[in-house]
Amino acid sequence: MSLRDPAPRSLCTDCGVSRMADPSACGAACQFIKPNYPAMEQVVHGRARGQGDELFFGPVQAMHRARMATPAKGAQWTGITTGLAADLLATGKVDAVLTMVPDAKDRWKPQPALITEAADMSRARGMRMGYAPLLALLEEAQERGFARLAVIGIPCQVYALRKLEADLGFDRLYVIGTPCSDNTTTENFHTFLSLLDEDPDSISYLEFRADYRVEIRFDDGRERLIPFLQLPISDLASDFFPLTCRTCVDYTNVLADITVGYMAGEGDQWVIVRNARGAEMLQSLGDRIVLEPVGSRGKRQAAVKGFIANTARAAGGLPLRRMPNWVRPIVSWLQPRTGPRGLEFARTRVEMKAAETILHLRQAMPAKMKNMVPDHVWRIAAPYGLTPEPGERAEANDNGLR
Repeated sequence: MSLRDPAPRSLCTDCGVSRMADPSACGAACQFIKPNYPAMEQVVHGRARGQGDELFFGPVQAMHRARMATPAKGAQWTGITTGLAADLLATGKVDAVLTMVPDAKDRWKPQPALITEAADMSRARGMRMGYAPLLALLEEAQERGFARLAVIGIPCQVYALRKLEADLGFDRLYVIGTPCSDNTTTENFHTFLSLLDEDPDSISYLEFRADYRVEIRFDDGRERLIPFLQLPISDLASDFFPLTCRTCVDYTNVLADITVGYMAGEGDQWVIVRNARGAEMLQSLGDRIVLEPVGSRGKRQAAVKGFIANTARAAGGLPLRRMPNWVRPIVSWLQPRTGPRGLEFARTRVEMKAAETILHLRQAMPAKMKNMVPDHVWRIAAPYGLTPEPGERAEANDNGLR
């Protein structure tokens, strides 16, 4: 199926809605226009998020540190995400899975696809980087008569999917979410790879790990671990990460039935079961998946304060503060040993994203703040002195919803 060209939008990650028959649906579906997370959480999960860790991560039924008992070949971690989807196909619970596969000419470029055979889920293993109009294929799924569908998506795709769900006509929908905070174009990602290694075309795998290092693998079997602090982030163009990603308010994909990511996994994956449908998917894997309690260690406040100070400079157009080269190896050694880990690491990243959203949106598009920044983001950022200025916070309606 050939896709329509995307409709021009000021803030857009090309989730695919603007390529559908009615591109005006973006107005109601887009999370970058006027998101209402309390209402959507109520619709999807039967309740809005509570206090404690739900303030950070959204509605939670259960959380696990997890790994597949037998890792899947070619998987980014051990294959939990594609394993969940393959099981839905194998058990006949869905007719198809809407997900991303690599482009035929570029293994890093995501290409939306509808997969109908469990064995073919192997095509979706691994990380892709770049925008991909996933939701545009919802129309093809309808045309092909699929009544039961699973979707694997990142937060901006899942928010739009949930806003459209009631009108799509599917008998059953399973949503597997992966966290996302910083996307970029595939072309920009190739630039990043070229800064990491003199032979970037031979890089076959890249993963940001919870031990503060990036793991890189090569076609010839070589592997490298690069501490976060030694990444060439400050050498990237200022617009390497688009404003959409710098102002995203949903790191943990709160409207998915189940979220699978790395942040609190401490070397394994972090699985958040959000509702009965998510629990159903996880339970169906049985002893093929190993579940353990999620841990939490360290303190996040100093790291978040340092991030906020640097982000404030970047949002104001000032150069980032560079750590002296002689200090980097010392801090890189200390971070995995003394820095926040497990749930505390996840809380750290969510607080950083909340601060980043406020600071960049305040600088670039202040008029959008009252509609784009949900109440829970203000509550997450408040301990760091980031509070609404006049006109930045929308008044609550009669139900206390944004």
